[in-house]
Amino acid sequence: MMVKKLVDESGRIAPGLCDGVVDEINYQAFDLRNAMDKPRSRLARRWRFNQFQFVSAMAPDWVFGMAIVDLKLVANGFFYLYDFASGTLHEQSFLAPLARGARIEPRPEQGASVFAKGDAVLSILPGGEGRSVRVKAPGDIRVDLTLHNDDDPLRLVSPAGYNGWVFTRKSAGLPVTGQVRWGQEVWRCDEGTRGSIDWSCGFMRRETAWNWACMAGQLPDGRSLGLNLAAGVNETGVTENALWLDGRCLKLGIARFDFDRQQPGKQWRVTTDDGRVDLMFEPAGVRQERLNVFVLASNFRQFIGTFSGFITHEGGERLAIASMRGLMEDHYARW
Repeated sequence: MMVKKLVDESGRIAPGLCDGVVDEINYQAFDLRNAMDKPRSRLARRWRFNQFQFVSAMAPDWVFGMAIVDLKLVANGFFYLYDFASGTLHEQSFLAPLARGARIEPRPEQGASVFAKGDAVLSILPGGEGRSVRVKAPGDIRVDLTLHNDDDPLRLVSPAGYNGWVFTRKSAGLPVTGQVRWGQEVWRCDEGTRGSIDWSCGFMRRETAWNWACMAGQLPDGRSLGLNLAAGVNETGVTENALWLDGRCLKLGIARFDFDRQQPGKQWRVTTDDGRVDLMFEPAGVRQERLNVFVLASNFRQFIGTFSGFITHEGGERLAIASMRGLMEDHYARW
């Protein structure tokens, strides 16, 4: 069976939507050069290559999110659960210098992502047609979730900076089973729980910023719905904006985020230039982190809240969105 690799025999990538599965991100084969067109060493290619994976599960009463991030100089593993009934955000976050304890295999379909520090172990593993999400951490924290039916993800490669690129594989609206235990409290998935997967890597711009929106849930008629929108990243000739309805992916136009950065807890609006999306977002909780260490910096705010408005499906079907849970992000990064 032939393994499809991202970088071709000439050391190049083909920007745009990927035609089918990409089995391996063979980044060491890429002809990476500096701004003066001098080839970078194998060691430089290794240290400039960043990877992360984020997964979420969204139920009517709670939202769970988890990330494993490998930036070579440092790795980050975090997870949280927001409970809408109590307004409580439960969270844990860990940093590992030189990415010790972090491993993200550069295989988008079948690679494992693991972060371990002390008694905490986070993992995102391929399982069947989706992902298995596991956490074991002090405080009697146990997470055991499985995201199913990941059959039609969006895959793309976007140029980044002078000579870099970003590969991303995204999907949303996936059925989720399992539960989250945090001490004496347990949150269980029901038939309406839906989730998302974001697997990204590449030779990213040294300094970047983006807004991102993700929504997953179930329409009143029982159909699964997922949404991924972004602005400020992956927009060089192609965007990562897409809608999933009952697992089928439909591309959307350029996204615009309207919000007040100095008062981000107020209502947001997100639209697309093709007129298919017009949504309001009401934040309820936020997971935030600021890091400014040596050459690395991050101002990260991920809001948990509720979407309402409409999305127009192909053929003109207007989908009314009411009280569907999701995430909204405002992020500056230097890496």
